[in-house]
Amino acid sequence: MGLFQAISNWNANRQEKLLNQMKEQGMCPDCHGKGFNIPVSEFYISPDYFECEGCDGSGSYNDWYNNNTYV
Repeated sequence: MGLFQAISNWNANRQEKLLNQMKEQGMCPDCHGKGFNIPVSEFYISPDYFECEGCDGSGSYNDWYNNNTYV
């Protein structure tokens, strides 16, 4: 079980580091501040752009935080 706990801790630390970086830069962690996402699939020949659901297309960390805070 030590290996699984180590992997879990590593993943949580990595996620926390990403969130802190995005917060400092003011960018949405889901789209990295672009405001849209491109789905990655082997079936797509030309990429389709989808508005980021996390920040509603603004690319802002504050919008992402407000949309993902469940109080």
